Amino acid sequence: MKSNFERMIALAEEVFDTRNDPDQLNVSEHTMEQLQAIHPATLSEYDEGNGPVVWVLVIPTTEEVMNKFLRNEINEQGVLDLTKPDIEYDSIYLCSALVLPEYRRKGIAEKLCIQAIENIRINKTIKSLFVWSFSREGESLAEKIAKKSGLELYKKAISI
Repeated sequence: MKSNFERMIALAEEVFDTRNDPDQLNVSEHTMEQLQAIHPATLSEYDEGNGPVVWVLVIPTTEEVMNKFLRNEINEQGVLDLTKPDIEYDSIYLCSALVLPEYRRKGIAEKLCIQAIENIRINKTIKSLFVWSFSREGESLAEKIAKKSGLELYKKAISI
């Protein structure tokens, strides 16, 4: 039987297929270091003791970067590359939320995202969220997060 960690890796590959899509962020050790330098709340996970069952990745950035992304001028790696530590962030990219099937529809990913946003908002004036949904569930999650956090939501078009 696969560990939760192995299952999460397989789920990420199945849902996002980042190896075959150069527009998506490939999360490596280097990427995780970059994210942590931007803000400690960029990466979150939920673990009941047997390994992660939920992973969430958010990137605080600027509305200028958000607009470049939404206009397809940059990809996800571009969002990360243009987002430097210690700049004034005013937007958050809801990059990904992965949940093992048996933990879905329990509000865990939503709670982790809201906590990450609240932690970022301690020191930054965040005005908006943006998302590139890969599923109807992802789009619904983004809408709930925007509503609960009181932030305007912008969406990159994709066929779901």
